[in-house]
Amino acid sequence: MTDSADLLETLVGIVGADNVLTAPEDVSRFCADWRGRYQGRARAVVRPDSTDAVSAAVTACAVRRVPMVPQGGNTGLCGGATPSVGGDEIVISLERMNRVRHLDRDNQTLTVDAGCTLAAVQAVAAEAGCLFPLSLAAEGSCQIGGNLSTNAGGVHVLRYGNTRDLVLGVEAVLPDGRIWHGLRALRKNNTGYDLKHLFIGGEGTLGIVTAAVLKLFPAPSGRAVAWVAVAGPAQAVELLGRAKRRCHTQLNAFELIGRSALDLVLKHMPAARPPLAEVPEWSVLIELSGVDDADHLSGRLEEVLADAIEDCLVLDAAISRSEAQAEALWQLRENISEAQRIEGFSIKHDIALPVSRIVEFLQRAERALAARFEELRVVAFGHLGDGNLHYNLSAVAGDRNQAVIARTAEANRIVHDLVSELGGSISAEHGLGQLKREEILRYRDPVETELMRAVKAAIDPLDLMNPGKLLSLDKRA
Repeated sequence: MTDSADLLETLVGIVGADNVLTAPEDVSRFCADWRGRYQGRARAVVRPDSTDAVSAAVTACAVRRVPMVPQGGNTGLCGGATPSVGGDEIVISLERMNRVRHLDRDNQTLTVDAGCTLAAVQAVAAEAGCLFPLSLAAEGSCQIGGNLSTNAGGVHVLRYGNTRDLVLGVEAVLPDGRIWHGLRALRKNNTGYDLKHLFIGGEGTLGIVTAAVLKLFPAPSGRAVAWVAVAGPAQAVELLGRAKRRCHTQLNAFELIGRSALDLVLKHMPAARPPLAEVPEWSVLIELSGVDDADHLSGRLEEVLADAIEDCLVLDAAISRSEAQAEALWQLRENISEAQRIEGFSIKHDIALPVSRIVEFLQRAERALAARFEELRVVAFGHLGDGNLHYNLSAVAGDRNQAVIARTAEANRIVHDLVSELGGSISAEHGLGQLKREEILRYRDPVETELMRAVKAAIDPLDLMNPGKLLSLDKRA
């Protein structure tokens, strides 16, 4: 019996024949990323349904030195969950691990398997009269394990923080198959290194997250949403400051949307309608939520916007008068990535900057790119409230887009060098995956890279867990 056949037989003994997929038609959906940029191959896809089964499967691979790729909902944008083209890796999918383990209303925590979708977690919290505030466009299919592994951000970071801020405890299977039982539901636990943070944001390179204890919050009584036309990004930043001062913790989200982004949604999403009489060059989507009812929140939002109109920061605004209207405004924002995917490939940048430097970045990046590229379309949008912009580039004319994509490295250098100069990060919430693993070395402190490699070498010395993602143990790479 060959080593591969022996491994597959062992895996079948652990999870059953129906959950060891090898046929190309069964494996294909696990071997391509959401954007269609990366296409890999795998020996097999294994679908365990418990932490013990994950542990046994990892052990079987580890003793044979077979690399593994942990995978959740496979909605990532940087190829972090896609196997390599070599075809020697085992994909370990957590889609069958979707149980809610424990809801503690008094402690305001929810313990779930890593394969639970984000939408399912939100629904369980809501049924208990609580809120789990992480919110992403892919929440119907992304899974909690993937959210943790990429330290997902989303639209409510301004108020509640990143995924890292929403997790109290983690259970994980290490690269040798051992289980770390770290499911502590404590808000204070000062007993040494907080090891969960190695796995949150680790992109599956140190082990497989199998469960998590999540923080819950009181469910808000109401919300108010407004689509606002602003004179420009500088006015948007000023409006953000005013909203923070006057609305305090009721300010739930503050999104910046350039006209190119909204145009693509209106073009490709049949149900989309312009929120204002004229499509503005720059828009802001604002959400307030809290213990007050929707009418009270709408009134507060109206006051803020009325003053901003008087001071020429705001040109026009539409405030939701119902949940249906609020949801329709949010769909304009949430459908931007899908509209871009329909339109075609673009050079994507997921960047973070101090809010105070965003206007300067937008101005200087536009000038620098215009000097090197002709007829370039900039699709800029994102979470202005926490300084995270999605800054994507493509040709205005579709037949010229391939020539733009071929110059990705040139465009990246312009954008990323400027981001670094302004004190920012080239990856805000999408992670590094395959896409930025080499690019980050130009900008990250070499000491930081050395420390990360030391952690990786200590936990996964054979580089079996998600190899080729995030960082390499090879100091030449």
